[in-house]
Amino acid sequence: MSTASPTAVPLATVSKPRRLSARHREWIAGYLFVLPDALGLLVFVGGPMLLSLSLGFFGVTGFGGYRFVGLANYRRMLADPLFLESLKVTLLYVVLLVPSLYVTGLGLALLVHRRSRFSGLFRTLFFLPHMVSLVVVGLIWQVLLIDKIGVVSRVSAAIGLGGLSWLGDPSLALYAIVGVSVWFLMGYYMLIFLSGLQDIPREYLDAARIDGAGPVASFRHIILPLLRPTSFFVLLVSTVTAVAGAQTFDLVYVMTKGGPANSTSLAIYYIYEQAFQFGEYGYAAAMASVLVIILLAFTVLLFRVTRGGRFDYD
Repeated sequence: MSTASPTAVPLATVSKPRRLSARHREWIAGYLFVLPDALGLLVFVGGPMLLSLSLGFFGVTGFGGYRFVGLANYRRMLADPLFLESLKVTLLYVVLLVPSLYVTGLGLALLVHRRSRFSGLFRTLFFLPHMVSLVVVGLIWQVLLIDKIGVVSRVSAAIGLGGLSWLGDPSLALYAIVGVSVWFLMGYYMLIFLSGLQDIPREYLDAARIDGAGPVASFRHIILPLLRPTSFFVLLVSTVTAVAGAQTFDLVYVMTKGGPANSTSLAIYYIYEQAFQFGEYGYAAAMASVLVIILLAFTVLLFRVTRGGRFDYD
């Protein structure tokens, strides 16, 4: 009895496992790298934000009592003169701080951008305040600015300013906070601008110099336009820091406690007071939600005006 030989299957008909393209593998690898951070943001940032948003519709005490109040917290907010005043103080603080950080950060970056024997030392010295704890910074400047015995007060009296009460005068306290904030943060923004300056091709500046352009013309027509994305980032981050940053809260908490006469009571500090000093967690959550909405609206406006860092200066 003869056995039948197995039928040969053409190699062309054998299905091969389909391999992912290089582009799809890059996408998968990128998503896998981002996944842990995205999960962390979802759990530790997204979750608390949703909880805070929902708490604004409840009357919440520190003992676990929840009572649905609808829009009562938001109506109370609109009739709260202290909250409205804190928004005005915050607006003034942003108007003073953000341009100051932009100018000082860019100025220091231009100063240390050129390679010299001491450029590394100057970069370290300018960034050094940012390495110190904000509580320590606040306490040191509080001692320096204290009335009559502080170094700054003595110097101001020696030059004929009459020993200004920097932290005790409602018309000066916010300016003192702004000055300390600029001193603390300018080194950080210097590094950001320095990174942007180092990305500018040297050939552009050399060509401008050959064409007879001076330092001012080169800065206006070459450096500043090419720093548009960096400028956009600095404006956005410094505004968020001024409105709701930990640096802002820490300095106010340590140096003035919102005083004198609520002249330094920023919105974020007033929200803290309502939540952790008076136990008004629902009301504080409602105010925090409004503050986030204001920041989102400003971010959208900044994107539209600057087109994401592609605005024209001329």
